[in-house]
Amino acid sequence: MLKTPKYKKPQESYVETNHLVLPSHANALGTIFGGVVMSWIDIAAAISAQRYSKRVSVTASVDALHFIAPMLVGDSVNIKAKVVFTGRTSMIVFVEVTSEKILTGEKKQCVTAHLSMVALDLKKEPAPVPKLLLTTKAEKEAFSRAAERRAFLLSQLKNP
Repeated sequence: MLKTPKYKKPQESYVETNHLVLPSHANALGTIFGGVVMSWIDIAAAISAQRYSKRVSVTASVDALHFIAPMLVGDSVNIKAKVVFTGRTSMIVFVEVTSEKILTGEKKQCVTAHLSMVALDLKKEPAPVPKLLLTTKAEKEAFSRAAERRAFLLSQLKNP
């Protein structure tokens, strides 16, 4: 049986990936399809949650996905993800997406998102995850904001 550690640091969930926006990823304006970006975000969040929990983790919800700036064909896309909140079996992963014009080095923030992920055991049932060991002010603030988001979202499910 897999032993779950009691506490883990957010850094233990950190994931960073890079992609190149190709013509097949783009619409007629030469900007990336939102669904392509959402797919990359979902994959990064899943890897982050699985790295943290050491269990298969699935997406329960995507909250507050904000497209801030477009990404164009030829841009390099950098995606960073890490767990910022844990419940008993769930984790909230914050994902930040930036683009870079490779030839000039110009970078811009393009997307932010919060995803709720649930860890599963071998029977595909929700499984406990370690609590977050928060050591910095930024980690504590991110945890607090995520806890507020989670409480609001859960209240909306109960009282639509």
